[in-house]
Amino acid sequence: MGELTDDDLAEAEGHPDYLIGKIQERYGIAKDEARRQVDEFEKNL
Repeated sequence: MGELTDDDLAEAEGHPDYLIGKIQERYGIAKDEARRQVDEFEKNL
């Protein structure tokens, strides 16, 4: 498993489901946890 790349983040711009899928894939976590992390990140922007 690796970290998200700049390319991943650029691709995910405006597509939260893509980002959630990449987080699941790269970090091996459940979809609900990935969604929670994305929501938390967006809230802190």
